[in-house]
Amino acid sequence: MKFIKRLFIFTLICIILGVGTIFGFYLYVKPELPDVATLKDVELQTPMQVYSQDGKLISQFGEKRRIPVAYDDIPRHLVEALIATEDSRFYDHPGIDPIGITRAAVVVALSGSAKQGASTITQQLARNFFLSNEKKIMRKIKEIFIAIHIEQLLSKEEIMELYVNKIFLGYRSYGFGAAAQTYFGKDLQDLSLSEIATLAGMPKAPSTMNPIYSLERATHRRNVVLLRMLDEKYITQDEYDQARAEEIVSRYHGAEIELSAPYVAELARAWMVSRYGEEAAYTSGMKIYTTVDSKLQAAANDSAISNLLSYDERHGYRGAEKVLWKKGDTAFDEQKIDKTLDNVPSYRPLIPAVVTKVDGKQATVFVKNKGEQTLEWDGIKWARKFLTDNRQGSVPNRASDVLAVGEQIWVRPVETKTDGEESTVAWHLSQVPNANTAFVAMNPDNGAVLSLVGGFNFIHNKFNRATQSVRQVGSSIKPFIYSAAIDQGLTLATLVNDAPINQWDKSQGTAWRPKNSPPTYTGPTRLRIGLAQSKNVMAVRVLREVGLDETREYLTRFGFNIDQVPRSETIALGAGSLTPIKMAQGYSVFANGGYYVEPFYISKVETPFGELEYQANPSIICHQNCTQQPATETVSNEFAEQDVDMTADDSAPHYAPQVISEQTAFLVREMMYSNVWGGGDWSKGTGWNGTGWRAQKLERRDIGGKTGTTNDSKDAWYNGYGPGMVAIAWVGFDDHNRNLGRTKPNSNLANNQISGAEAGAKTAQPAWVDFMRDALAGTPQHEKVIPEDIVRVRIDRDSGLLTNKFDSSSMFEYFRAGTEPTEYVTRELTDSIYTSEDGEDLF
Repeated sequence: MKFIKRLFIFTLICIILGVGTIFGFYLYVKPELPDVATLKDVELQTPMQVYSQDGKLISQFGEKRRIPVAYDDIPRHLVEALIATEDSRFYDHPGIDPIGITRAAVVVALSGSAKQGASTITQQLARNFFLSNEKKIMRKIKEIFIAIHIEQLLSKEEIMELYVNKIFLGYRSYGFGAAAQTYFGKDLQDLSLSEIATLAGMPKAPSTMNPIYSLERATHRRNVVLLRMLDEKYITQDEYDQARAEEIVSRYHGAEIELSAPYVAELARAWMVSRYGEEAAYTSGMKIYTTVDSKLQAAANDSAISNLLSYDERHGYRGAEKVLWKKGDTAFDEQKIDKTLDNVPSYRPLIPAVVTKVDGKQATVFVKNKGEQTLEWDGIKWARKFLTDNRQGSVPNRASDVLAVGEQIWVRPVETKTDGEESTVAWHLSQVPNANTAFVAMNPDNGAVLSLVGGFNFIHNKFNRATQSVRQVGSSIKPFIYSAAIDQGLTLATLVNDAPINQWDKSQGTAWRPKNSPPTYTGPTRLRIGLAQSKNVMAVRVLREVGLDETREYLTRFGFNIDQVPRSETIALGAGSLTPIKMAQGYSVFANGGYYVEPFYISKVETPFGELEYQANPSIICHQNCTQQPATETVSNEFAEQDVDMTADDSAPHYAPQVISEQTAFLVREMMYSNVWGGGDWSKGTGWNGTGWRAQKLERRDIGGKTGTTNDSKDAWYNGYGPGMVAIAWVGFDDHNRNLGRTKPNSNLANNQISGAEAGAKTAQPAWVDFMRDALAGTPQHEKVIPEDIVRVRIDRDSGLLTNKFDSSSMFEYFRAGTEPTEYVTRELTDSIYTSEDGEDLF
C-alpha cells in the first residue's frame, strides 16, 4: 500500500508539474501567438485570371496556383484518404492527438529517430497559416496551442476545407483543386480513386513524392494511402484492388488556356496592377473580363500570323536555325534530339524540328513533342534562298537544295482539304519572320477592343505593336484630310487636278515633287476617285485647299496628338505617325456616324466569389434627347496621347462627343466603299477599281477601307470597316531602316501568288480580308442608311456637273443638301476641262 500511495503521489506531482509546465509555456508564448480568429475571414491567395468577354480563359497571373473548393464540393474519398493517412482520429481529438503523440514518443524512444509523425490535420493547418517548417521545440509548442485555439473557433468541416485549399502540393500548386489540374488536368471532382490517393499521399513530401518528379515513389505512396483506407474500411477490397492496379498517368498541366491573346492579357495585367496594386492583383483571385470576343480574337490570330508568314516566306528561306551535326559527324539519336528540342521554345504555330533524312523531294524530320514526321515537296518548294529584302535566289528542284541532315529548322502544321472535304494536316517548312505585324478590331459604337494582336509571338517578343509602336501611316491619313475638305464645302464630285506637282524650296535648294504610286496621272478627277485610288498629288492639293494649320487642328478631333502631325504638306502623303490602336480609334469616327469613342479593353472585374468589383462605363452614342458637345469640338492632346483603358466605372452614362457631322462621316464612308468596289461600268468602258479591290472577294457591299503605304514601303496598312467593327492591319519591320522590299514570282507556286513591290494592298490587306471573312460569317449584309440632308442626284462622270443623260457617261452621286451642282454639263464645258491650264480652278 505504501508503494501504491507513493506512486499515486508521484503521478499527481508529475501531472501538476506537467500542467504547470504547459501553462507556463502557454503564458510564455501567448504574446507571440497569432490571432486565430483571422481564419474566419481568411482570403486564400489565388491567382488573377483574365477572360474574354464570353468567358474563355486567356491567362492567369500569380506565383501560387490555387483553385478554391468548398467543403461540399470536396470528394468524399479525398476526405477519407486524408483522415486515414494523416489523422485517423480527426473527428475525435481537440486539435492535438495525445494517443498519436504517445505512440510517436515510444517510437522515438525505441528507435532513436522520429520515424512516425504526430501532427494532426489541425496542427498542419496551424503550421501552414501561421508558422514556419523549422524543426524547433518552441515552434512545436506554438503549433499545439494554435491548433487547440483553431478547434475551439472552427468546426471540423471548416478546418478540413481550409486544409484542402491551403496545403502545398508541389509545382506551385496550393490546395487539392489546383493539384488536380496540375498533375492530371482534371477538376477535383473528376478524379479516380487512384488519382485521389496519389494526391492524398503527397503532403508528406510534395516535392519528391509527386508523380512528375518520381512515378515510383508516388506509386508506392499511393498504395500506402489505399491500404490505410482499406484498413479504416473507407473502401472495399474490390475498390482497393482496382485502384492499386490502375497505372498513374501524370504530366504537368499548365493553366487550361482556352484562347490565345497574350498581348491582351498583358494589357489586363498592367491595368490591374495600376488600379489595385501588385500584391492585390496577383493574390486576390480577381477575374478580369476583357472586351475581346473569342471568335474574333481567334480569327485575328490566324489571319495576322498567316499573312505575316506568307510575306516572310515569299521573300525566301534564310536557312536553318542551327546545325546540330554535319555530314560525317556522329548523328544524334532520338533521345538526344528530343532532349535538345526540349530546350527550344515553340512560337505558335512554329515548332522546332531536326532534319534526320533528305530523300528526293521530301524530308524526314523529328518534331518537338510530335516525333518523326514527313515534309512533302508542297511544304518545301517555296524555299528559294533569301538574298536581300528585294532579291531572292533560284527556285529549288529537290529537298537537298534546301535542307540537310542535322539541321534544326522550324515547321508548322497546315490544314488541307482532300477531295472528300476531310481535313488533313501536312507539315510545312517555315521560319521565324524578321518582319512583324499588328492587328486591331474595335467596336466603333463604344470603343470595345474586340481583338488585338501585338506581334508575331508574345514569347518571342513582348513588345505590343498594336498599342506601343508609333509608325508612319502613309495614305491611311487621307480619309481624315478629305473629311476636312468636305466640311469646307468640297463634294465627292469636286474635280481636283491629278497632275504632277513641282514646287521649289528656296531654303533647301531643292524641288519637292510628290508623285502618285504608280506614277500615272489622269488630269481633273473627282474627289471620290482621288481617295479610292489614293492619288497622292490630289491629296496635296486638297490639303492646300483646306489649309495646313486648319488640317492639323482638324485631325485632333479624332484623338490624334497634334505633335505627331508634322507641320508640313507631307502629312497628305502620310508623314504623321500613329499606333494601330489610334488608327482604329480614328476610323471608328467614320464608321459610327461622326462620334469620338475611346478604346478600352476591360469590361468588368469580379471577385473570386462572383461579386462585381468593377464595371466599365464606356462612352455611348446618343442621337436624340441628350446634351451633346458641339460637332466642331476637338479632343484634347492630353487625352489623345492615351492608348489604354480610361473609362470610368461610375454608373452615370456619359456621351461620346460628336466631332464631325453624320453627313460628313457618310460621305467619307462612301469614298472608302469605292476603295474596295471602285465604280463605273466595266462593260461600257467606264469601270475602275480602288486600291483595296482585293476585298471584293468577300462579296459584301457593306464594307470599305483605305490602303496605306509609306515611302520605301517601310510600313504597310489596311484600315477598314464592316458591320459593327473597324479593323486595322499593319505589317513592317521593327528596324525602321529596313523596307518591306519586293519579290519576283516563284515558278514552283501557283499563279495567284503575290509579287512585285510590297504595299498596303498586297502586304497588309490579305490579313484584313481573311479576318473579315471569318468575322462576318453569318452576319447578314447591312443596308445602306442615308442620313438626313443627304441628296442623290445624277451627274456627268467627267465634269461632276448635272446631266440629263442616262447612259454610261452619267451616274448618281451623294451630296450634302445645298452642295449639289446646279449647272448642267455641256460638251464644250466637258472638253474644256482637259485643256484648261488654269491650275487654280482645280486647286
